[in-house]
Amino acid sequence: MVRILCLFVSALLFSIAVSAAGHDAATATLIEDLGLRQAPQPIREATYWQKPRRIVVLMEARQRQSRPDAVEWLKPVAGDAEFVVASSRKEMAKLLDGADVLLGYCTHETLTNGKDLRYILNYSAGVDKCMSSPLIKERDLLVTNMQRIYGPGIAEHTIGMMYMLTRKLHVFHDRQREQQWDRKAVTRTQMWEVQSRTMLVVGLGGIGTEIARRAAALGMRVLATRNSSREGPDFMEYVGLSHELAELTKQADVVVNATPLTPATTGLFDRKFFSEMKPGTYFINVGRGKSVVTGDLIDALNSGHLGGAALDVQDPEPLPPGHPLWSAKNIIITPHISAGSDAQMERYWLVVRENLRRYTNGEHMLNVVDIKRGY
Repeated sequence: MVRILCLFVSALLFSIAVSAAGHDAATATLIEDLGLRQAPQPIREATYWQKPRRIVVLMEARQRQSRPDAVEWLKPVAGDAEFVVASSRKEMAKLLDGADVLLGYCTHETLTNGKDLRYILNYSAGVDKCMSSPLIKERDLLVTNMQRIYGPGIAEHTIGMMYMLTRKLHVFHDRQREQQWDRKAVTRTQMWEVQSRTMLVVGLGGIGTEIARRAAALGMRVLATRNSSREGPDFMEYVGLSHELAELTKQADVVVNATPLTPATTGLFDRKFFSEMKPGTYFINVGRGKSVVTGDLIDALNSGHLGGAALDVQDPEPLPPGHPLWSAKNIIITPHISAGSDAQMERYWLVVRENLRRYTNGEHMLNVVDIKRGY
């Protein structure tokens, strides 16, 4: 009897712990593993909060394919709210009349049409299309995003692109397509070992931290900048503030942009920045295309000052045929797909459900966007 009672108490304590940390054990683990941050104040203390009444859910192809039963799966955590499903972003914008919660994308159009919205769960990590709308600062509104959810996939994509550059794999891949066995396509000394090389991560947020973690595991010396503080994980050698970027750039062999797009980061990587990089340095962009002055990057590549660049984001997007960026020297381009992975959507749906649950119950929300900062 005593043993049974002990087992019951243990199970009850575990249940309470899981409930406090998240909706279930998988969610609690995800929150801990990715270091998802919760707001210091429960949302019920906001004057505009109310239990959701009408929720618009965007279900495009990737949402439908990854979780066809999403709406039924979400209903138990949303109280008595009515669910309205949109199959496209255009339809989403048209269905917002009377909706107080949107699971989709925050844009100027959704803010214009969704006059009753009190909470937007933004499906992407980037919120620049939302923050660029003047309406965002005129409304009492909660916005959360998917920061850190896409971090593991983007980080592995970044490391993959770094190895393509440092091991010159793009050169040999071109020879393969031409069916050329060319051992002299590059000199052996041009093929780097990254151990003991220095990586600078510009923007040590959720994505930047995951990139830095992997670089450190490869034996790289990792530096970073962040806008908010000098705090960073133990595997970082140094975390500087934004104004230290120029000085830290001079030490780097690989520079990675992982910043959100804000007025301060728009055009940050320009002719002056590239000129301050050591000759032969590699530049990788997984942040936003508009953070780079495209013409200046092309000049730095074609002059030979940069060793190469790898871009998952570009300006403009989509990159049109014939654009000079396609033919720049030593460049690798992927079409804004680095967040994709086989595990991404599982994390995605857990966070969608958990934040909807927390909002319905008036609890501490995850991944709250600071509207004043713009990310």
